[in-house]
Amino acid sequence: MKLLLLLPGGQAHRLKFGPWARSFREAPLTLTTLAALVPPELNAKLRLVDGSIEPIPLKEKFDLVAISCMTGTSRMAYRLADHYRASGATVVLGGVHVTLRPDEARQHADTIVRGFAEQTWPQLLRDFAVRRLQPEYHAAKADLRGLPLPRRDLQHNWGYMMPNTVFATRGCKSACDFCSVPAAGFGWQARPVAEVIDEIRRLPGKRFAFNDVSLNEDRDYARELFTALIPLKKMWGGLATTRIAEDEEILDLMVASGCVFLLLGFESVAQSSLDRMGKRFNRTQNYAQVAAALHQRGIIIQGCFIFGLDDDTPEVFDETVAVVNDLRIDIPRYALYTPYPETRAFDRLKQEGRLLHEHWEHYDTQHVVIQPHGMTPEELDAGFIRAYRETFRLKSILHRTRQARQFAIAFVGNLAYRRYVSRLEKDPNRIHRPMAAI
Repeated sequence: MKLLLLLPGGQAHRLKFGPWARSFREAPLTLTTLAALVPPELNAKLRLVDGSIEPIPLKEKFDLVAISCMTGTSRMAYRLADHYRASGATVVLGGVHVTLRPDEARQHADTIVRGFAEQTWPQLLRDFAVRRLQPEYHAAKADLRGLPLPRRDLQHNWGYMMPNTVFATRGCKSACDFCSVPAAGFGWQARPVAEVIDEIRRLPGKRFAFNDVSLNEDRDYARELFTALIPLKKMWGGLATTRIAEDEEILDLMVASGCVFLLLGFESVAQSSLDRMGKRFNRTQNYAQVAAALHQRGIIIQGCFIFGLDDDTPEVFDETVAVVNDLRIDIPRYALYTPYPETRAFDRLKQEGRLLHEHWEHYDTQHVVIQPHGMTPEELDAGFIRAYRETFRLKSILHRTRQARQFAIAFVGNLAYRRYVSRLEKDPNRIHRPMAAI
Protein backbone atom coordinates (compact mmCIF):
# COMPACT_ATOMS: atom_id res chain seq x y z
CA MET A 1 0.00 0.00 0.00
CA LYS A 2 1.49 3.31 -1.07
CA LEU A 3 0.06 5.92 1.28
CA LEU A 4 0.34 9.73 1.15
CA LEU A 5 -0.47 11.71 4.29
CA LEU A 6 -0.93 15.34 3.28
CA LEU A 7 -1.49 18.77 4.77
CA PRO A 8 -2.38 21.44 2.18
CA GLY A 9 -0.11 24.47 2.26
CA GLY A 10 -1.05 26.97 4.94
CA GLN A 11 0.24 30.38 3.91
CA ALA A 12 -0.46 32.47 6.99
CA HIS A 13 2.71 31.61 8.92
CA ARG A 14 5.10 30.59 6.20
CA LEU A 15 8.31 32.40 5.36
CA LYS A 16 10.15 31.89 2.09
CA PHE A 17 13.91 32.17 1.75
CA GLY A 18 14.58 31.79 -1.96
CA PRO A 19 13.57 28.23 -2.93
CA TRP A 20 13.15 27.21 0.73
CA ALA A 21 10.07 27.65 2.88
CA ARG A 22 9.90 27.52 6.65
CA SER A 23 7.03 27.69 9.08
CA PHE A 24 7.65 29.96 12.05
CA ARG A 25 5.30 27.88 14.16
CA GLU A 26 5.67 24.49 15.82
CA ALA A 27 5.47 21.30 13.78
CA PRO A 28 1.91 19.93 13.47
CA LEU A 29 1.19 16.54 15.03
CA THR A 30 -1.44 15.45 12.51
CA LEU A 31 0.73 13.64 9.99
CA THR A 32 3.16 12.04 12.40
CA THR A 33 0.30 10.80 14.58
CA LEU A 34 -1.61 9.32 11.63
CA ALA A 35 1.61 7.62 10.50
CA ALA A 36 2.06 6.08 13.94
CA LEU A 37 -1.48 4.68 13.84
CA VAL A 38 -0.98 2.78 10.57
CA PRO A 39 -1.37 -0.96 11.39
CA PRO A 40 2.05 -2.60 10.93
CA GLU A 41 0.62 -5.69 9.25
CA LEU A 42 -0.35 -3.58 6.23
CA ASN A 43 3.32 -2.95 5.35
CA ALA A 44 2.38 0.48 4.04
CA LYS A 45 4.92 2.67 2.31
CA LEU A 46 4.40 6.08 3.92
CA ARG A 47 5.01 9.55 2.55
CA LEU A 48 4.33 12.59 4.75
CA VAL A 49 4.01 15.99 3.06
CA ASP A 50 3.27 19.37 4.65
CA GLY A 51 2.52 21.78 1.82
CA SER A 52 3.49 24.72 4.03
CA ILE A 53 7.16 23.80 3.80
CA GLU A 54 7.62 21.52 0.78
CA PRO A 55 6.27 20.83 -2.72
CA ILE A 56 3.23 18.56 -3.06
CA PRO A 57 3.99 15.47 -5.23
CA LEU A 58 1.26 15.98 -7.82
CA LYS A 59 2.79 13.66 -10.42
CA GLU A 60 3.42 10.72 -8.10
CA LYS A 61 1.00 7.78 -7.93
CA PHE A 62 -0.48 6.60 -4.63
CA ASP A 63 -2.98 3.94 -3.62
CA LEU A 64 -4.48 6.02 -0.83
CA VAL A 65 -4.22 9.77 -0.17
CA ALA A 66 -5.33 11.13 3.21
CA ILE A 67 -5.72 14.92 3.40
CA SER A 68 -6.37 16.81 6.64
CA CYS A 69 -7.60 20.38 6.43
CA MET A 70 -8.69 23.38 8.43
CA THR A 71 -11.21 25.85 7.05
CA GLY A 72 -8.53 28.09 5.57
CA THR A 73 -6.96 25.22 3.62
CA SER A 74 -10.15 23.33 2.71
CA ARG A 75 -10.57 24.64 -0.83
CA MET A 76 -6.99 23.69 -1.62
CA ALA A 77 -7.65 20.31 -0.02
CA TYR A 78 -10.64 19.80 -2.31
CA ARG A 79 -8.62 20.66 -5.39
CA LEU A 80 -5.89 18.23 -4.36
CA ALA A 81 -8.47 15.55 -3.59
CA ASP A 82 -10.00 15.95 -7.05
CA HIS A 83 -6.55 15.74 -8.62
CA TYR A 84 -5.54 12.54 -6.84
CA ARG A 85 -8.90 10.88 -7.45
CA ALA A 86 -8.54 11.65 -11.16
CA SER A 87 -5.13 9.94 -11.09
CA GLY A 88 -6.68 6.75 -9.68
CA ALA A 89 -6.05 7.14 -5.95
CA THR A 90 -8.62 6.60 -3.22
CA VAL A 91 -8.95 9.83 -1.21
CA VAL A 92 -9.78 10.34 2.46
CA LEU A 93 -10.63 13.80 3.80
CA GLY A 94 -10.45 14.68 7.50
CA GLY A 95 -9.65 17.50 9.85
CA VAL A 96 -11.71 20.07 11.73
CA HIS A 97 -13.32 21.58 8.63
CA VAL A 98 -14.55 18.17 7.49
CA THR A 99 -16.07 17.66 10.94
CA LEU A 100 -17.82 21.02 10.61
CA ARG A 101 -18.89 20.64 6.96
CA PRO A 102 -19.13 16.92 6.15
CA ASP A 103 -21.62 17.26 3.27
CA GLU A 104 -19.28 19.68 1.52
CA ALA A 105 -16.26 17.38 1.93
CA ARG A 106 -18.11 14.28 0.67
CA GLN A 107 -18.26 15.79 -2.81
CA HIS A 108 -14.49 15.50 -3.10
CA ALA A 109 -13.62 12.25 -1.30
CA ASP A 110 -14.19 8.51 -1.37
CA THR A 111 -14.59 8.58 2.39
CA ILE A 112 -14.44 11.18 5.17
CA VAL A 113 -13.28 11.06 8.79
CA ARG A 114 -15.20 13.15 11.33
CA GLY A 115 -14.06 13.78 14.87
CA PHE A 116 -11.03 11.97 16.25
CA ALA A 117 -8.98 9.46 14.26
CA GLU A 118 -7.27 7.37 16.96
CA GLN A 119 -9.73 4.48 16.54
CA THR A 120 -11.28 5.16 13.14
CA TRP A 121 -8.08 5.65 11.12
CA PRO A 122 -6.61 2.16 11.74
CA GLN A 123 -10.01 0.62 11.00
CA LEU A 124 -10.33 2.65 7.80
CA LEU A 125 -6.97 1.37 6.58
CA ARG A 126 -7.86 -2.24 7.34
CA ASP A 127 -11.17 -1.79 5.51
CA PHE A 128 -9.37 -0.29 2.52
CA ALA A 129 -6.94 -3.20 2.40
CA VAL A 130 -9.82 -5.67 1.98
CA ARG A 131 -11.87 -3.33 -0.27
CA ARG A 132 -14.61 -2.67 2.26
CA LEU A 133 -14.13 1.05 2.69
CA GLN A 134 -17.09 2.79 4.34
CA PRO A 135 -18.30 6.23 3.15
CA GLU A 136 -17.72 7.78 6.58
CA TYR A 137 -15.84 7.12 9.82
CA HIS A 138 -16.87 9.04 12.91
CA ALA A 139 -15.68 9.11 16.51
CA ALA A 140 -16.93 11.83 18.86
CA LYS A 141 -14.42 10.85 21.54
CA ALA A 142 -11.05 9.13 21.59
CA ASP A 143 -9.26 7.06 24.18
CA LEU A 144 -6.06 9.03 24.82
CA ARG A 145 -4.42 6.25 26.80
CA GLY A 146 -1.66 4.18 25.25
CA LEU A 147 -1.23 6.23 22.09
CA PRO A 148 1.78 5.34 19.93
CA LEU A 149 4.59 7.85 19.70
CA PRO A 150 4.30 10.14 16.65
CA ARG A 151 6.52 9.12 13.72
CA ARG A 152 8.90 12.06 14.04
CA ASP A 153 11.45 10.11 12.02
CA LEU A 154 9.27 10.87 8.95
CA GLN A 155 9.02 14.59 9.71
CA HIS A 156 11.08 17.26 7.94
CA ASN A 157 12.45 19.02 11.00
CA TRP A 158 14.26 21.69 9.00
CA GLY A 159 10.92 23.22 7.99
CA TYR A 160 9.83 24.32 11.46
CA MET A 161 11.07 26.83 13.99
CA MET A 162 10.01 24.32 16.66
CA PRO A 163 10.15 20.71 15.37
CA ASN A 164 9.38 18.97 18.69
CA THR A 165 5.67 19.20 19.49
CA VAL A 166 3.67 17.33 22.13
CA PHE A 167 0.08 17.40 23.35
CA ALA A 168 -1.12 16.68 26.88
CA THR A 169 -4.75 17.78 26.66
CA ARG A 170 -7.23 18.09 23.84
CA GLY A 171 -10.08 20.54 23.42
CA CYS A 172 -11.16 23.45 25.60
CA LYS A 173 -13.71 24.13 28.31
CA SER A 174 -14.40 27.68 27.10
CA ALA A 175 -16.84 28.62 24.34
CA CYS A 176 -15.58 31.67 22.44
CA ASP A 177 -18.16 32.50 19.79
CA PHE A 178 -15.75 32.41 16.82
CA CYS A 179 -13.82 29.24 17.72
CA SER A 180 -14.18 25.95 15.88
CA VAL A 181 -13.21 23.82 18.92
CA PRO A 182 -16.58 24.15 20.74
CA ALA A 183 -18.42 24.17 17.40
CA ALA A 184 -16.95 20.77 16.55
CA GLY A 185 -17.98 19.40 19.95
CA PHE A 186 -14.46 18.32 20.87
CA GLY A 187 -14.99 18.77 24.61
CA TRP A 188 -11.89 18.44 26.80
CA GLN A 189 -9.72 15.40 27.48
CA ALA A 190 -6.33 14.70 29.01
CA ARG A 191 -3.67 12.07 28.42
CA PRO A 192 -2.15 10.18 31.34
CA VAL A 193 0.63 12.38 32.70
CA ALA A 194 3.10 9.47 32.85
CA GLU A 195 2.67 8.86 29.11
CA VAL A 196 3.17 12.54 28.27
CA ILE A 197 6.33 12.66 30.37
CA ASP A 198 7.68 9.49 28.76
CA GLU A 199 7.19 11.00 25.31
CA ILE A 200 8.90 14.26 26.28
CA ARG A 201 11.82 12.35 27.83
CA ARG A 202 12.41 10.68 24.48
CA LEU A 203 12.50 13.94 22.50
CA PRO A 204 15.88 14.99 21.13
CA GLY A 205 17.30 18.29 22.34
CA LYS A 206 16.26 20.54 25.19
CA ARG A 207 13.31 22.44 23.69
CA PHE A 208 9.77 21.47 22.83
CA ALA A 209 6.28 22.97 22.56
CA PHE A 210 2.84 21.94 23.77
CA ASN A 211 0.16 22.51 21.14
CA ASP A 212 -2.73 22.25 23.61
CA VAL A 213 -5.42 24.92 23.24
CA SER A 214 -5.16 25.75 26.94
CA LEU A 215 -2.78 24.01 29.34
CA ASN A 216 -4.35 25.46 32.48
CA GLU A 217 -7.94 24.26 31.98
CA ASP A 218 -7.73 21.76 34.84
CA ARG A 219 -5.68 22.86 37.86
CA ASP A 220 -5.07 19.40 39.33
CA TYR A 221 -3.93 18.00 36.00
CA ALA A 222 -1.69 21.02 35.31
CA ARG A 223 -0.11 20.72 38.75
CA GLU A 224 0.66 17.03 38.23
CA LEU A 225 2.03 17.63 34.73
CA PHE A 226 4.32 20.53 35.63
CA THR A 227 5.62 18.79 38.75
CA ALA A 228 6.50 15.70 36.70
CA LEU A 229 8.28 17.85 34.09
CA ILE A 230 10.74 19.40 36.55
CA PRO A 231 13.29 16.54 36.64
CA LEU A 232 13.57 16.50 32.83
CA LYS A 233 15.23 19.94 32.86
CA LYS A 234 13.83 20.88 29.44
CA MET A 235 12.60 24.23 28.11
CA TRP A 236 9.15 24.56 26.65
CA GLY A 237 6.40 26.86 25.43
CA GLY A 238 2.67 26.52 25.06
CA LEU A 239 -0.75 28.14 25.17
CA ALA A 240 -2.66 29.33 28.23
CA THR A 241 -5.43 31.73 29.16
CA THR A 242 -4.87 34.97 31.05
CA ARG A 243 -6.28 33.18 34.13
CA ILE A 244 -2.84 31.61 34.55
CA ALA A 245 -1.66 34.76 36.36
CA GLU A 246 -4.30 34.27 39.06
CA ASP A 247 -2.62 31.10 40.36
CA GLU A 248 0.91 31.81 41.57
CA GLU A 249 1.55 28.22 42.63
CA ILE A 250 0.80 26.87 39.15
CA LEU A 251 2.73 29.70 37.53
CA ASP A 252 5.79 29.00 39.67
CA LEU A 253 5.51 25.29 38.87
CA MET A 254 5.44 26.13 35.17
CA VAL A 255 8.65 28.09 35.51
CA ALA A 256 10.29 25.32 37.55
CA SER A 257 9.26 22.82 34.86
CA GLY A 258 11.05 24.85 32.15
CA CYS A 259 8.37 27.15 30.72
CA VAL A 260 9.95 30.06 28.86
CA PHE A 261 7.18 31.00 26.41
CA LEU A 262 3.39 31.35 26.56
CA LEU A 263 0.86 32.37 23.96
CA LEU A 264 -2.07 34.22 25.54
CA GLY A 265 -5.29 35.27 23.84
CA PHE A 266 -5.84 38.79 25.18
CA GLU A 267 -8.12 39.28 22.14
CA SER A 268 -9.30 42.85 22.80
CA VAL A 269 -8.56 46.00 24.78
CA ALA A 270 -12.33 46.57 25.22
CA GLN A 271 -14.13 44.64 27.97
CA SER A 272 -17.44 44.86 26.11
CA SER A 273 -15.93 43.00 23.16
CA LEU A 274 -14.58 40.26 25.42
CA ASP A 275 -17.97 39.86 27.06
CA ARG A 276 -19.73 39.58 23.68
CA MET A 277 -17.40 36.86 22.38
CA GLY A 278 -17.79 34.71 25.49
CA LYS A 279 -14.41 35.49 27.03
CA ARG A 280 -15.51 37.28 30.18
CA PHE A 281 -12.69 35.73 32.18
CA ASN A 282 -10.34 38.10 30.34
CA ARG A 283 -10.42 41.35 32.33
CA THR A 284 -8.75 44.28 30.63
CA GLN A 285 -8.03 45.94 33.99
CA ASN A 286 -5.87 42.90 34.85
CA TYR A 287 -3.77 42.84 31.69
CA ALA A 288 -0.89 44.74 33.31
CA GLN A 289 -0.89 42.31 36.24
CA VAL A 290 -0.86 39.33 33.85
CA ALA A 291 2.06 40.70 31.83
CA ALA A 292 4.02 41.62 34.96
CA ALA A 293 3.50 38.19 36.55
CA LEU A 294 4.90 36.42 33.48
CA HIS A 295 7.73 38.86 32.82
CA GLN A 296 8.88 38.70 36.45
CA ARG A 297 9.34 34.98 35.95
CA GLY A 298 11.21 35.35 32.67
CA ILE A 299 8.38 34.05 30.46
CA ILE A 300 8.14 35.42 26.94
CA ILE A 301 4.59 36.51 26.08
CA GLN A 302 3.10 36.12 22.63
CA GLY A 303 -0.06 38.17 22.97
CA CYS A 304 -2.88 37.75 20.46
CA PHE A 305 -5.38 40.51 19.65
CA ILE A 306 -8.40 40.47 17.30
CA PHE A 307 -9.65 43.36 15.15
CA GLY A 308 -13.11 43.69 13.64
CA LEU A 309 -15.22 43.03 16.72
CA ASP A 310 -18.59 44.77 16.90
CA ASP A 311 -17.45 47.38 19.43
CA ASP A 312 -14.32 48.24 17.46
CA THR A 313 -14.03 51.71 15.93
CA PRO A 314 -11.21 53.09 13.75
CA GLU A 315 -9.44 54.12 16.96
CA VAL A 316 -8.98 50.51 18.10
CA PHE A 317 -5.80 49.97 16.09
CA ASP A 318 -3.79 52.75 17.73
CA GLU A 319 -5.29 51.89 21.12
CA THR A 320 -4.21 48.26 20.79
CA VAL A 321 -0.68 49.11 19.63
CA ALA A 322 -0.34 51.44 22.62
CA VAL A 323 -1.42 48.67 25.02
CA VAL A 324 0.99 46.21 23.38
CA ASN A 325 3.85 48.66 23.89
CA ASP A 326 2.80 49.60 27.43
CA LEU A 327 2.62 45.93 28.48
CA ARG A 328 5.82 45.13 26.59
CA ILE A 329 4.20 42.17 24.87
CA ASP A 330 7.29 40.37 23.62
CA ILE A 331 5.83 38.97 20.39
CA PRO A 332 2.43 40.45 19.47
CA ARG A 333 0.16 38.77 16.95
CA TYR A 334 -2.91 40.29 15.32
CA ALA A 335 -5.90 38.58 13.76
CA LEU A 336 -9.08 39.63 12.01
CA TYR A 337 -12.38 38.48 13.46
CA THR A 338 -13.07 35.27 11.54
CA PRO A 339 -16.30 33.38 12.25
CA TYR A 340 -15.56 29.77 11.38
CA PRO A 341 -18.44 27.72 9.97
CA GLU A 342 -20.99 26.34 12.44
CA THR A 343 -19.78 28.68 15.21
CA ARG A 344 -22.16 31.02 17.01
CA ALA A 345 -20.47 33.99 15.38
CA PHE A 346 -20.89 32.49 11.90
CA ASP A 347 -24.60 31.83 12.41
CA ARG A 348 -25.21 35.31 13.82
CA LEU A 349 -23.29 37.21 11.14
CA LYS A 350 -24.81 35.16 8.35
CA GLN A 351 -28.30 35.88 9.68
CA GLU A 352 -27.42 39.57 9.81
CA GLY A 353 -26.16 39.48 6.21
CA ARG A 354 -22.66 40.49 7.26
CA LEU A 355 -20.59 37.69 5.77
CA LEU A 356 -18.80 39.03 2.71
CA HIS A 357 -18.44 35.51 1.30
CA GLU A 358 -17.78 31.88 2.13
CA HIS A 359 -14.55 31.74 0.18
CA TRP A 360 -12.78 29.51 2.69
CA GLU A 361 -9.24 30.37 1.58
CA HIS A 362 -9.70 33.75 3.22
CA TYR A 363 -10.91 32.27 6.51
CA ASP A 364 -7.38 32.34 7.91
CA THR A 365 -7.72 35.28 10.37
CA GLN A 366 -5.54 37.37 8.05
CA HIS A 367 -8.22 38.50 5.57
CA VAL A 368 -11.41 40.50 6.11
CA VAL A 369 -14.40 38.18 5.64
CA ILE A 370 -17.14 40.20 7.38
CA GLN A 371 -18.83 43.56 7.20
CA PRO A 372 -17.65 45.08 10.50
CA HIS A 373 -20.07 47.07 12.64
CA GLY A 374 -18.03 50.19 13.28
CA MET A 375 -16.10 50.72 10.03
CA THR A 376 -15.86 49.60 6.43
CA PRO A 377 -14.04 46.41 5.41
CA GLU A 378 -11.39 48.59 3.78
CA GLU A 379 -10.86 50.56 6.98
CA LEU A 380 -10.58 47.32 8.95
CA ASP A 381 -7.99 45.88 6.59
CA ALA A 382 -5.97 49.11 6.41
CA GLY A 383 -5.98 49.47 10.20
CA PHE A 384 -4.98 45.83 10.65
CA ILE A 385 -1.93 46.23 8.40
CA ARG A 386 -1.05 49.59 9.95
CA ALA A 387 -1.12 48.07 13.44
CA TYR A 388 1.22 45.31 12.29
CA ARG A 389 3.53 47.83 10.62
CA GLU A 390 3.71 50.11 13.67
CA THR A 391 4.19 47.23 16.08
CA PHE A 392 7.12 45.74 14.21
CA ARG A 393 9.14 48.87 13.66
CA LEU A 394 12.64 48.30 15.06
CA LYS A 395 12.14 50.98 17.71
CA SER A 396 8.99 49.24 18.97
CA ILE A 397 10.64 45.80 18.84
CA LEU A 398 13.57 46.95 20.97
CA HIS A 399 11.29 48.73 23.43
CA ARG A 400 9.29 45.55 24.02
CA THR A 401 12.08 42.96 24.02
CA ARG A 402 15.23 44.54 25.42
CA GLN A 403 14.42 43.52 29.00
CA ALA A 404 13.37 39.97 28.11
CA ARG A 405 15.46 37.27 29.78
CA GLN A 406 15.13 35.22 26.59
CA PHE A 407 15.99 38.22 24.42
CA ALA A 408 17.26 36.19 21.46
CA ILE A 409 14.03 34.20 21.15
CA ALA A 410 11.85 37.31 21.45
CA PHE A 411 13.92 39.35 19.01
CA VAL A 412 14.08 36.64 16.35
CA GLY A 413 10.32 36.11 16.71
CA ASN A 414 9.75 39.80 16.07
CA LEU A 415 12.00 39.77 13.02
CA ALA A 416 9.97 36.87 11.60
CA TYR A 417 6.75 38.86 11.99
CA ARG A 418 8.42 41.97 10.57
CA ARG A 419 9.17 39.98 7.44
CA TYR A 420 5.62 38.65 7.44
CA VAL A 421 4.18 42.19 7.47
CA SER A 422 5.90 42.98 4.18
CA ARG A 423 4.15 39.95 2.68
CA LEU A 424 0.77 41.12 3.95
CA GLU A 425 1.28 44.50 2.31
CA LYS A 426 1.99 42.86 -1.05
CA ASP A 427 -1.10 40.64 -1.02
CA PRO A 428 -3.08 41.68 -4.15
CA ASN A 429 -6.36 40.12 -2.98
CA ARG A 430 -6.85 41.41 0.53
CA ILE A 431 -10.68 41.53 0.44
CA HIS A 432 -12.57 38.93 -1.59
CA ARG A 433 -16.07 40.27 -2.11
CA PRO A 434 -18.36 38.10 -4.28
CA MET A 435 -20.07 35.09 -2.72
CA ALA A 436 -18.20 32.00 -3.93
CA ALA A 437 -19.90 28.63 -4.17
CA ILE A 438 -17.92 25.72 -2.81
